[in-house]
Amino acid sequence: MGHRATPQESVGGLSATEHRLANGLRVVLSEDHLTPVAAVCLWYDVGSRHEVRGRTGLAHLFEHLMFQGSQQVKGNGHFELVQGAGGSLNGTTSFERTNYFETMPAHQLELALWLEADRMGTLLSALDEESLENQRDVVKNERRQRYDNVPYGTAFERLTAMVFPDGHPYHHTPIGSMADLDAASLADAQEFFRTYYAPNNAVLSIVGDIDPEQTLAWVEQYFGSIPAHEGKRPPRDGTLPDTLDGEVRELLHEDVPSRALMAVYRLPHDGTREADAADLALTVLGGGESSRLHNRLVRRDRTAVAAGFGLLRLSGAPSMGWLDVKTSGDAEIPEIETAVDEELARFAAEGPTPEEMERAQAQLEREWLDRLATVGGRADELCKFAVLFGDPQLALTAVRRILEVTREEVQAVAAERLRPDNRAVLVYEPTEAGADASDDTDEEADTEGADQ
Repeated sequence: MGHRATPQESVGGLSATEHRLANGLRVVLSEDHLTPVAAVCLWYDVGSRHEVRGRTGLAHLFEHLMFQGSQQVKGNGHFELVQGAGGSLNGTTSFERTNYFETMPAHQLELALWLEADRMGTLLSALDEESLENQRDVVKNERRQRYDNVPYGTAFERLTAMVFPDGHPYHHTPIGSMADLDAASLADAQEFFRTYYAPNNAVLSIVGDIDPEQTLAWVEQYFGSIPAHEGKRPPRDGTLPDTLDGEVRELLHEDVPSRALMAVYRLPHDGTREADAADLALTVLGGGESSRLHNRLVRRDRTAVAAGFGLLRLSGAPSMGWLDVKTSGDAEIPEIETAVDEELARFAAEGPTPEEMERAQAQLEREWLDRLATVGGRADELCKFAVLFGDPQLALTAVRRILEVTREEVQAVAAERLRPDNRAVLVYEPTEAGADASDDTDEEADTEGADQ
C-alpha cells in the first residue's frame, strides 16, 4: 500500500494524509481525538451525470440497493448492525457522486469498514429480481412523495431541464423518471454496479479518534482484495457557454398555496475563484434575513413571505444560482420580478458594501467551519475534494479562499451572470384547489437520501 502524507496550511490545525491501495482505492485519514467517535465516508465517482438517455435514475436506485444486503449482511442488516453499535448512517445521490457514510463510537470503527467493504465487494451476490423490484418501488414512491405530489415539487427538475439543454448530462435530476425506473433490468443494474462500484472509482475517508496504523491495516484487510474494474467510461462532456443566450420561461397553474417566482442562473463551475465570488454575491443578495432581497421583498415591499438566493455548486457543468420567492397575499409576479431585477442591477452596478462583504464572508466561513468541525462533515468534504478536484487537502483551505475574494470580484460575477438573459424562470399561479395546500417541499438536488 502506498503512503503519501501531504501536510498543508489549514484552518484550525486540521490535517489529512492520503494513501492508495494496490487496487486503486484512495484513502484519506484525518485524526481528531476530541471525542471518541469516528466517521467513515465513501464517495463513488458516479452520479446522474454518468447515466444515459433511457436509463436515468440508476445511480439513485443503487444508493437504495446498497442497503438491501450483501454476501455476509442480509436484508436490512447494514442498518441494524450500525445502529445496534450506537452509530448513524445514510447515503445520498447527486449529479456528480453517490456517497455512503457512518459515524460510529471509535471502538466500532472496524465494523463500519467491514460493512462498507462487504457491500463494495459482494453486493452482486445478493442482488436479485426481488430486491431490485422492491427498491424500484421505494424510489418510485419517493419520487411521488418528494416531487410529484407536493407543492412546487417538480420545480427543481423543471428548472434543471430548462437551464441544461436536452441531451446534456445534467439535463435530468438524480431522482430519475418513472418510465426509466420501470425499464431498468437486473442486467442493467449488474452492469452499472460492476462499472462504477469498484475500488478504483472510490475515495474512502476516515476522520476522528483513530489510530492511523491500525485503521490502514483494517482498510487493507477488508478492501485490499476487492478487484479493480477498468470498464468505466468518462462522464459525458458537460461543457456549455458560460451564460444562456436568452431567458427561458415557463408558467404553471398548479395546486400550490401561493404564487411563486423561481429562477436558475448559470454561474461559474465549482472549484474556481469565480464560484466563490458567486457564492458571496448570492449570500449578500439572498442568504438569510439580512439579505437584500429579504429586506426589499419581505420587509419593505411586503410582497413576499420568503425570498432566498443560493448556489448549487457543480464541477462538471455551470453551477446553478437558485432564486426562490413565495408571494404574500395578492402580490403579483411582475411586481416582484421588477423588484428582483432592480436589486440585481443595483448590485451589479455598485457591488457589495464593505459591511455586506464582511458579513457574507463571515457567514460562509462559519458554515465551512461548522462542516469541518464535525467528523462526518470533514470526512464528506475530504471525499468531495478528492473525487471532484483530485486533492482532498483543498477541503482544509477552502475557508481561506473564500476570505481572499475581493468586492470587485463579487461585483464582476454579478454583472456578468445575474442578468435576465442568463436565467430560466418558472412562475407558479395557484388554482383554487391549491389555496389551502401547505408548502413543505425541500428542493435539495444533492440530497436524494436513502429513506430507509
